[in-house]
Amino acid sequence: MKKSRLFLVALMCMVLQSATCFADDRIIPVEKLPAAAKVFVQKHFKAAISYASKDFEFGGARFEARLADGTEVDFYNKGNWDKVDCYMEAVPAALVPATIAQHIKANHPGTFVTKIDKERYGYEIELSNDLDLKFNRNGQLIGFDD
Repeated sequence: MKKSRLFLVALMCMVLQSATCFADDRIIPVEKLPAAAKVFVQKHFKAAISYASKDFEFGGARFEARLADGTEVDFYNKGNWDKVDCYMEAVPAALVPATIAQHIKANHPGTFVTKIDKERYGYEIELSNDLDLKFNRNGQLIGFDD
């Protein structure tokens, strides 16, 4: 009985250690970003990529690019964008779906999108007034946090 418990504890330690190894971000040369990610940054941003990192997850690798102006862009394995965080600057308008942009213009005048994050249900948007809005895939408001 003691041997089986000891074996289970040892096995759990090994699993936890290997899980934390896969969760590490590793700085990579900018050239190692997927081509689609580099094209995305060149198309939508004026600032150059300062550094890039690769995060090894169970579902595959993910990438992050930090731009010279402080913007952070997260990418899926093949280089499709997942999240853009411009902090206190506006996210490029081309990245915000039209129905969401119309909602923001009509209901939150004087604000702009500082962060957009693709989620399974749709999008999570952060506005310049720190209001977080959640939209479904059709661009309909489904929730908010302030």
